[in-house]
Amino acid sequence: MSRKKREFHSSELLSSFAKIYGFEDKLKAFEIKDFLENYLSEDLFSEIETVNLKEKVLVLRIKSPLLKNDFRMRKSFFLKKFLEVLKDESLINDLLIL
Repeated sequence: MSRKKREFHSSELLSSFAKIYGFEDKLKAFEIKDFLENYLSEDLFSEIETVNLKEKVLVLRIKSPLLKNDFRMRKSFFLKKFLEVLKDESLINDLLIL
């Protein structure tokens, strides 16, 4: 009788490693960055320098003053969108645009 190998999907395996080594926030930031890449045009997305999640605050560093202002004006809209993407409302409390 042979033993069955335990099968994992790559996303499940990556999530478990993230939990073990404590970089879950970075993984969630990548999910948000992927969402922004699909949501924004290529030119607008290129203006976003970094996306980080630190202590339940999502930090977006944006080059363009116009795009930065747009994100600030629609902060609550984007915060709701990001919470929908992550499917967990306890992960983000605030959005900081730099």
